[in-house]
Order: sequence, then C-alpha cells, then structure tokens
Amino acid sequence: QVQLVESGGGLVQAGGSLRLSCAASGSIFRVDTMGWYRQAPGKQRELVAAISQGGSTDYADSMKGRFTISRDNAKNTVYLQMNSLKPGDTAVYYCHAEIAGLDGSDYWTGDYWGQGTQVTVSS
Repeated sequence: QVQLVESGGGLVQAGGSLRLSCAASGSIFRVDTMGWYRQAPGKQRELVAAISQGGSTDYADSMKGRFTISRDNAKNTVYLQMNSLKPGDTAVYYCHAEIAGLDGSDYWTGDYWGQGTQVTVSS
C-alpha cells in the first residue's frame, strides 16, 4: 500500500556529483523522517543522512560538507545531492521513510525501504 521508488544512481568519476531522488506513494497520511542509507559489499548498512518533516537534518561524519539531504513535503520526496564523490562512496543507496498510512478507517505506522540504487565512483 506504500512504496518508495528511488532514482538517480549511476557511474561517476571521483570528484563528480550525483543526485538521488526517492518518492513515497500509496495510502499515505503522513511522512515523518526520511533518510538515505548505504551498503557497500561486505559491510553493514549505514546511515548517510536523515531529515525530519520540519527540515532538521543529520549526517554521518564522513558525508558532512559533501552531501546535502532535502525534501519536498508536497511531493513526499527526499533528495540526496552528493558532491566530491570518492571511490569509497561506492555502494547501494537505500531510501528509508517513517510513514503513517491511512486507507479508509485503517491507520498504521511503519518503516519503509526503497529497492536500492547503485552508486559507483571510479578512481
């Protein structure tokens, strides 16, 4: 009933930029915190950045100053602008959202994940 669809990944050279987008759709009543995580081969999934409904942001230390998270509440969409990319940023990037759903008289809350988008940074 709720899905997150990501776009914007790809292959880029070191020092380049990419912009990821993630749109939430379905029986949505409210979208709370949205964020981006990433998982490199052989490593655990880690937080990249998160943004509250009010616009407060949180970044992993290694992304501060290079990545910018933003959102459009009217479109239930979150963005991740990634600049000065490094080979170490290569990973699958996942969108995450805390969503309250409403379908008729049914109300629920839950954590939702996108399908992931590959970002590859070549040296």
